[in-house]
Amino acid sequence: MTEQDVSPQSDFIREIIDNDLKARKHDAVATRFPPEPNGYLHIGHAKSVCLNFGIAAQYKGTCNLRMDDTDPAGESLEFVESIQNDIRWLGFDWQGRLFFASDYFEALYQFAVTLIRRGKAYVCDLNADEIRAYRGTLTEPGKNSPYRDRSVEENLDLFARMRAGEFEDGSRVVRAKIDMASPNVTMRDPVIYRIKRSGHYRIGDKWVIYPMYDFAHCLSDSIEKITHSICTLEFENNRPLYDWFVNELIEGPKPRQIEFARLNITYTVLSKRRLIELVEGRLVSGWDDPRMPTVAGMRRRGYTPRAIREFCSRIGVAKKDNLVDIALLEHCVREDLNETAPRAMAVLKPLKIIIDNYPEGQVEEMECPNHPQKPEMGTRSVPFSRVLYIENDDFMENPPKKYKRLGPGREVRLRNSYVIRFVSLVRDEATGEVSELHCTYDPETKNAPPSDGRKVEGVIHWVSAAHAIPATVRLYDRLFRVPDPAGAEGEFTSLLNPGSLETATAYVEPGLAAARPESRFQFERIGYFCVEMRDSLPERPVFNRIVSLRDSWAKMAPGTAGKQGVRS
Repeated sequence: MTEQDVSPQSDFIREIIDNDLKARKHDAVATRFPPEPNGYLHIGHAKSVCLNFGIAAQYKGTCNLRMDDTDPAGESLEFVESIQNDIRWLGFDWQGRLFFASDYFEALYQFAVTLIRRGKAYVCDLNADEIRAYRGTLTEPGKNSPYRDRSVEENLDLFARMRAGEFEDGSRVVRAKIDMASPNVTMRDPVIYRIKRSGHYRIGDKWVIYPMYDFAHCLSDSIEKITHSICTLEFENNRPLYDWFVNELIEGPKPRQIEFARLNITYTVLSKRRLIELVEGRLVSGWDDPRMPTVAGMRRRGYTPRAIREFCSRIGVAKKDNLVDIALLEHCVREDLNETAPRAMAVLKPLKIIIDNYPEGQVEEMECPNHPQKPEMGTRSVPFSRVLYIENDDFMENPPKKYKRLGPGREVRLRNSYVIRFVSLVRDEATGEVSELHCTYDPETKNAPPSDGRKVEGVIHWVSAAHAIPATVRLYDRLFRVPDPAGAEGEFTSLLNPGSLETATAYVEPGLAAARPESRFQFERIGYFCVEMRDSLPERPVFNRIVSLRDSWAKMAPGTAGKQGVRS
């Protein structure tokens, strides 16, 4: 973490922690980040990572990483490893405090036994549909299960036999005995154990009963002596249940649950269920597809850890759900890359130029700055020759008045080299399209204004045709074509953006042939690109577009690049 990341911040969560410390409820702050290992982390998880690890650093406390692996279906070692990799990449370290809820299964079982002994839990034979029917509605109380008044001895015997595997999946559950008339439906005798023969990715078939999340989560917090259990708003109604379990079973200091608004971001979905659907339906290439809002996907696309941390800092911590404009995330990425990414020249839609008065066979090495505002980043040598490629869009036969690029009777400067003047063009006989330009150059204008004082407004980029390296470029755009796909009507997959990925062959300056995977560059006048980490090869690089140069966020009113762009 950087010093900026751990500098003092203020929000309602930190105010609660400040008050708890003043009241001496705790000697030190202990938080945790508790993902379920059934998918990859996404940008919403990144916000929680920054919050939990950031609070621990700010208060000189600790933050555990705990895998809440209480539901074997869909959990895997792949997800565990990806979660650890993503957190490290974001810049955080759990300092050896890696835990698994599955390590607590025996302790959790004994907690359930304690509840049964105290008459606070029972084995219920109702199936899932019957339990739902007995639970009642928001306006009508539930009714007691016919098995609610079983004796302690019978419940203990049945629970032990459930553990031993005597009963079929779904035939029995253990429920907490709380209040079937509670106005909070969550408190109406919730299920705390179920039979599930799925096989656990860590412990195999050792257990055939598994604790429910609401039961295991709060007690895992207690076992680890967490002081502040920070979670998202969907768990607000579950807080009384969290407190009930803790108060019934835990002696001494108890963790405190605090809820904050989950992150929702435009032009994407953050529901893990929907992300799984995208992956399993092969609508994307995988969890790390650069169009996905996963940390792995953003890393592969070329986002930087610092930009993601800055984004999480700017959106802050809210009490009410909101929709954040993805343009703010892209702005944070541009801000970071503008400072750190070396410049390079690449032509995505090549148009050949022949400089008629440039000596045939001659090659010059043009010294080009790696960053125009940062001389400390040094320079690079780029070959210049008689035949070049420029962008097709940098020439127009009939340009409008304010057009500042190449056209009949016009001059432009080639970046870091000479001024050239248009002479003539050649058309493709089959299509009639312009296929080649002939120009002349002024040898007196190498990196200098013309000696006769004439003004040249336009500057365009180029590569030497004989030296340029062909490269695959993947032009990524937003995954969905509507701002709020999660809230739109109909099947969300019908809202996917068909133009979210376009692939083309570009020509890049030869020095990029040896660029390392994950290296980031600004392709001058085009955008920011990253060397693909999966299938880029020496002499045949693949570049992912990170973001374009245009930044709509920065063009908004002054001050909106802070905690704005958030719609409640």
